[in-house]
Amino acid sequence: MTRIFGHFVALEMAGLWLLDFLPCLLVFDILLSQGNATWSDITVLQHATALAFAVSGTWTLLGLYQPDIFLRTNRLLVSTATGAILALPALIATAYVCGIDPAGLLGPSPLRPLQFVLSWVALLFATRALFRIALQLNLFARAVLIVGSPADAARIRGAIDQVRAGFFRVVGIAAPDNAHALAPAELGRRRVWAVVVTEEARGALPQDTIMRGKAVGLHVFSDVEFREQQLRRIDIDRLAPDWMLFAPGLTRGAPEQALRRLADIALSLGVLLFTLPVILLAALMIAAESPGPVLYRQERVGLHGRSFTLLKFRSMRTDAEANGPAWARPNDSRVTRIGSFLRRTRIDELPQLFNVLRGEMSFVGPRPERPHFVEKLAAVIPRYNDRAAVKPGITGWAQVNYPYGASIEDARQKLSYDLYYIKRRSLFLDLLILVATVRVILFQDGAR
Repeated sequence: MTRIFGHFVALEMAGLWLLDFLPCLLVFDILLSQGNATWSDITVLQHATALAFAVSGTWTLLGLYQPDIFLRTNRLLVSTATGAILALPALIATAYVCGIDPAGLLGPSPLRPLQFVLSWVALLFATRALFRIALQLNLFARAVLIVGSPADAARIRGAIDQVRAGFFRVVGIAAPDNAHALAPAELGRRRVWAVVVTEEARGALPQDTIMRGKAVGLHVFSDVEFREQQLRRIDIDRLAPDWMLFAPGLTRGAPEQALRRLADIALSLGVLLFTLPVILLAALMIAAESPGPVLYRQERVGLHGRSFTLLKFRSMRTDAEANGPAWARPNDSRVTRIGSFLRRTRIDELPQLFNVLRGEMSFVGPRPERPHFVEKLAAVIPRYNDRAAVKPGITGWAQVNYPYGASIEDARQKLSYDLYYIKRRSLFLDLLILVATVRVILFQDGAR
């Protein structure tokens, strides 16, 4: 992984993206050269690049470059087929924008669009099959030596096995006083890429030995840092009490804050205009199905613990909480038929765009929780109130990485992602979350 604007990005996935992008670029360059003899080579290359970006951008939106997708065969098959189909309208739309006749690009044969789709399916399957084989053969695996006890090393092995299997391999566990195992010559012989030091072993580690290793390119991580980098979430149990004082995501200057606010306003207005027919139709369907208000108003906890009124389309019966607040459950009988559809497609969240315009929420941030649950969760989960350090959001890092949660343990797991976002927050990470949100909506991940 490499760090971009504070966020950790898998370089292997960038390589996979290039494997998909370059063949598309080559094919479009050939097709445009043959069909537009008056164009210069530069013009052809520019248009071919735009078309290739449109196709590979569609695949990015669908999550085809997520490391964990290789661990879920069914999801990989569905995403690949969906990506090949949706790339066609993206290609046609981009061609119109570039002033290219789609008919000339696709050719006179009515079977040409099908040929494109089948070619993309073959390309996506081939690159991912090769990538998966490479992972199984450990061709990408970097050797990692763990310094500490076997029990402590289990945490690190868990991080690797959970989402990074095939990218790392543990070549051994060494005690901090094992000078032979930590000698630069021995580390070089075993081709160790990184040494991961458990917290318990840090005090006994010979500093001069490690510094000599770093001088020749050895990477050294604490176990907390390594798991944060690979899992891209925070270890709540090992979080320092003053962690927010040193969180780069909370020290952004006024220009970035102003830019984020402008982006929130522009994005909210754009989505409202684009989805206005959907909003009107949803309101009519809710009113027709059951008596009661179309909009549901609920108190939520926002920035610095201040309460505000969150707006949603009503998706439950009006007597849903006659017995008090309760989390939604699988197949919840309180949810109406229209409400179930609105929840799966996330349409019920659209009125929150007005909360963003009023400045109570941001487009990206931790999801706002109800005061009843905040009080309950803060009593049993360390650092839970730290979520209020930034504005809550319509979507967030936890929402695109963890399924819908309806328990204390789920809230704990989602908090680990929320705190990672707060620590690493940047416009770049916001963009990644917005891209991932498209995938979540299309595949209804975590909807309830």
